[in-house]
Amino acid sequence: MHEEIIFRDRKEAALRLSSFLENYRAENLVVFGIPRGGVEIGYHIAHQLGCLLEVTVPRKIGAPFQPELAVGAVAEDGTIYIEEEVAELVDVDEEYVRSSARRELETIKKRIENYRRGKEIPLLSQYVVVVVDDGVATGATMIAALRFLRKKTPIKLICATPVAPPETVRKLRGEADEVICVETPSPFYAIGQFYQDFRQLTDEDVLYYLTHSKRLL
Repeated sequence: MHEEIIFRDRKEAALRLSSFLENYRAENLVVFGIPRGGVEIGYHIAHQLGCLLEVTVPRKIGAPFQPELAVGAVAEDGTIYIEEEVAELVDVDEEYVRSSARRELETIKKRIENYRRGKEIPLLSQYVVVVVDDGVATGATMIAALRFLRKKTPIKLICATPVAPPETVRKLRGEADEVICVETPSPFYAIGQFYQDFRQLTDEDVLYYLTHSKRLL
């Protein structure tokens, strides 16, 4: 039986997660953090393993009148992932998802300008790529990010997170070459329930972590 709080903060979660990535220390490794919390996780992993840190910006597509409920997500290149069961449950069609994705892409574009000075991610055929977030609930944004980065042809594509529900981990295994998850508690209501300190991060925090790391771009 899991206690609700597992991690003191994102740094502790990242250090525990990095221990599962030790085998890749000597590899040409780049960690992609999903903003905002995933960038802090990625920062600590990159410093622990001496590897590169970069950022990719997927965005959740929320259900009508329930923005926190993900019906899908869109990656920065426009790759769309749809949570079919949820979309059917809340009765949204493909046009709703696509029009929502177009709006989210405007936000994505601004964040890429801010975080990466607008630079595009190049091919990653010489790199092992690890995509990290501070937790994964439904998996929608993580899957969109993984599908986007898969197109960059990395040597290996790894999904890594401190905490996720068991059913999401099973789903993610179909999207990455390897899935690393430190804790898989059940029941799982929200990522924040597993952190003692789950403070909201700002764009300034993200930029701090990125500017104090070795970057791919």
